Amino acid sequence: MTPLAERMRPAMLSEYIGQEHLVGQGAPLRMALEQGLLPSLILWGPPGVGKTTLALLLSKSLNRPFFELSAVSAGVKDVREVIESANKQGMFAKGKPVLFIDEIHRFNKSQQDALLGAVEKGVITLIGATTENPSFEVIPALLSRCQVYTLRELTRNDLLAVVNRALTIDPAMVSRQVTLAEPDLLLRYSSGDARRLLNMLELLVMRTKPGEPLEITDVLVQLALPALMAAYDKQGEQHYDLISAFIKSMRGSDPNAALYYLARMLVGGEDILFIARRMVIFAAEDVGLANPNALLLAQACLQSCHQIGMPEARIVLGEVVVYLACAPKSNSGYLAIDKAMAEVRQSGDLAVPLHLRNAPTKLMKELGYGAEYAYAHNHPGHFVLKNYLPEQLESRVFYQPAQNKHELEMLQRLRGWWGDFYDWTSK
Repeated sequence: MTPLAERMRPAMLSEYIGQEHLVGQGAPLRMALEQGLLPSLILWGPPGVGKTTLALLLSKSLNRPFFELSAVSAGVKDVREVIESANKQGMFAKGKPVLFIDEIHRFNKSQQDALLGAVEKGVITLIGATTENPSFEVIPALLSRCQVYTLRELTRNDLLAVVNRALTIDPAMVSRQVTLAEPDLLLRYSSGDARRLLNMLELLVMRTKPGEPLEITDVLVQLALPALMAAYDKQGEQHYDLISAFIKSMRGSDPNAALYYLARMLVGGEDILFIARRMVIFAAEDVGLANPNALLLAQACLQSCHQIGMPEARIVLGEVVVYLACAPKSNSGYLAIDKAMAEVRQSGDLAVPLHLRNAPTKLMKELGYGAEYAYAHNHPGHFVLKNYLPEQLESRVFYQPAQNKHELEMLQRLRGWWGDFYDWTSK
């Protein structure tokens, strides 16, 4: 039997639920259809929000020939064959045939290149569907020939409309007299995915005794369906969005938000070593010299995650995330090394002062290598005032201490040693 999600696919645009910003009155796609126009476009949005259905309805609304390929299984040969077929059929059609490519982000460069000529010459109208950011996954040449439309996650009202439509129209649901008494848990399990929602609804019906009216409650959903798993794509855009939010929450000294995003990644199955490595980087870049112990703790966290794994590693990760979020922050070390590297790129390989050079041979000693080097430990306070930078960069400052307790103590020591030789507050 055809799955419920497929049976409930709208047959006309008036039955389409959601995406009012695209197909509602005065919206861009609605206006294009009213003028008989359909440009090549990319539909970008999360799973189950109606990308494939919208592509079908757009083509049907203008009575265009419709061809479909899945990027999972199609190759360059398949693309060329469909384009050739569309070209032949298009000669007898009122409008350009539509070629719909599901998961177009899975097409490699050569496969996407095969589409360029047909799109540019108007042989086909391309509609691509993707859950990934087209800016990263679609080649620029093809992207420039398409309009990108973003589909939004379905709202609670949208999802309720999807369920109610199924319960009142689908013969199998009507015959079972299915009613939705408590929708909250079912909607939450769907994660905004209409296809997933309808699949779960059908699963509930299949798992209950036939021939009796069925009332869907939260208790029934809890008993019949597996535990909720967070919608999370470890290879996709959400992977980068969550790790970005995680880092920025720690940088913003918000342990609650940092723990939330950590939990999102852990429940979604993210690699704990990836998370721990990012925490090591954060400890050096963002906590830095304001609390050098943070780097040691983050490194210990990485090692612990490697040794013990999940689920126990969550405890270590949670503890160190709170520590990093609550620690004083300084990016002075991060800025210092970047400033020094920028100077190297600009000024090149400047000569090392002779007194700092190694002198393993007699000739090198005769040339002055190592001469006048002052061994700091032979001087009071284990310090001697001497220029260590190349001559052209004498007194150049790369490290400026930040305003925190630890670095202010360091600044006091530096000024005691160097006096006016360096201006530690210069920018």
